[in-house]
Amino acid sequence: MNRKVVSFFSCWLAALLLPPPGAHADEFRTPSISAMRVEWRSVLDQLRQEITTRPAIASSFTFAGQRRVPATDPRATPALVQLNAATSPLFPGIARSPIPVLLPFDPASYLDARQSGAPDSLPVARYQADFRAADVFHAGASGYDAVFSLDPGAGDGMPPRTFAKPVEVQISGSILVYDLADRLGGKGEPVKTLAAQFPDLRRFIREGYVRYAFTRFGIPYVVSIQCLDSAPRPKRLACREAYPVAERFLKALRVAGGQPSRPRSDIASDVAERPIAQSADFTYRPSGDIVAGSGGRRQQGGHADFTVYSQIRFPLEKAPAFAHSQSFARRKAGATVDEYPWQDNFCEARSFEVGQCASGYGHQGQDIRPGACPADSKDGCDPRQQAVVAVRDSIVIRSTQQQAATLQVNTSTEHVRFRYMHMNPSVMDADGLLNGRRLSEGEKIGVVSNYLDHPNGTSRHLHFDVQVFTRDGWLWVNPYTTLVSAYERLIRGRGREIGPEPGPAAAVAHALPDDVVHRIDTQEGGGN
Repeated sequence: MNRKVVSFFSCWLAALLLPPPGAHADEFRTPSISAMRVEWRSVLDQLRQEITTRPAIASSFTFAGQRRVPATDPRATPALVQLNAATSPLFPGIARSPIPVLLPFDPASYLDARQSGAPDSLPVARYQADFRAADVFHAGASGYDAVFSLDPGAGDGMPPRTFAKPVEVQISGSILVYDLADRLGGKGEPVKTLAAQFPDLRRFIREGYVRYAFTRFGIPYVVSIQCLDSAPRPKRLACREAYPVAERFLKALRVAGGQPSRPRSDIASDVAERPIAQSADFTYRPSGDIVAGSGGRRQQGGHADFTVYSQIRFPLEKAPAFAHSQSFARRKAGATVDEYPWQDNFCEARSFEVGQCASGYGHQGQDIRPGACPADSKDGCDPRQQAVVAVRDSIVIRSTQQQAATLQVNTSTEHVRFRYMHMNPSVMDADGLLNGRRLSEGEKIGVVSNYLDHPNGTSRHLHFDVQVFTRDGWLWVNPYTTLVSAYERLIRGRGREIGPEPGPAAAVAHALPDDVVHRIDTQEGGGN
């Protein structure tokens, strides 16, 4: 069949699947979240087994709690209270976690060594299977997240590898799990060498990470390493080189802390709050209505998602701001792309895996540009210094020289991450936007820039995305509706949904062959 005919049919079908104009204008929803139940008695049984391997410290722990009080009462779990006190100097705030904290850390060996007079100067790596001291440890009302690194050459019995940098391993456990319509969810393969320790463990590569998902004590945990499913290179970690690092990490997991809390209830989806007053000018196209032909891979369309994943502050300090594609933007005669209506670009063509997109690949987030400085500006507006701000009270997950800054929120009602890209890494380093820093909502964290591997590597804009915790780990979800809602609160007016547009005829005119998409993805203006 003629390629243009195929392209026309694909775009025509995508247009049919989009919601009719205005159909979802008042139907923004909050996410549906399931709350897990912790099997604390099993936690205590495992902790007792681990502690009693060191008789010298076993007497320091009390496992005979008051059986008549609820398991969520600290009086029923004195051993956990004692464990938290012992491990909190290394993992501050560990008792805030409402789930068992599993880490590649051996509390029994650590406490035994201290009781035996071992000097405090000994590196903690000796109790952590040779992993360095935690780069990040953050416990909150939903669970915990941690990042550890293994240096090149570290670890007895580890196979040699080509990758020349430390390998970062993340672990997350959560009492809250976001309910996504996930066509790729639950897949994976067993790992025979770990089957006895983790009977339900599954390994899979998803969205740029190799992940190991398992359930312990009724709670989902995911261990993950960012990697490429390719040949090993000095500057890029191949997933085959990541496997032995992750499996060493998993074998070393022990109960390091956590504290029972009141049982949680599932959080049902509800209608999201929005301003009542209409904005005079803010308009936006529907979620999923990406630029025609920008989806790549047989011209797949976008992913319509009307979920407001979090009530965030808009990530740019001031309005106006404009959400548009930076790779496929269409400029009308006499106009620029910096205008309303906004347009979704979560699923436009990129080489990144995005399970929520029909093609399996996508952009992962949304591009946002600040408005130009008014000609009569009186507030000293500098087009090169338009501020980027924290969308929520949060902590930072970012190592030095990394191009992305991730802000994490961990409360009793949500476990969510927000990623910012294209600010200069050296500037972020100098500003202290690094692992563990606490931010307040609205706090300035940088300026809109154009960094992608190097200055001027992309157009001047902010890439913003959202990840939520699932049984497959942290997954990217479409941030477009979340941003529309946040912008409405910033300008104190409800936007007007228009479109979808363009129609099938225009779609064919703007459809781009995959080879053109690839060139855009790898040249200036592409990327995230």
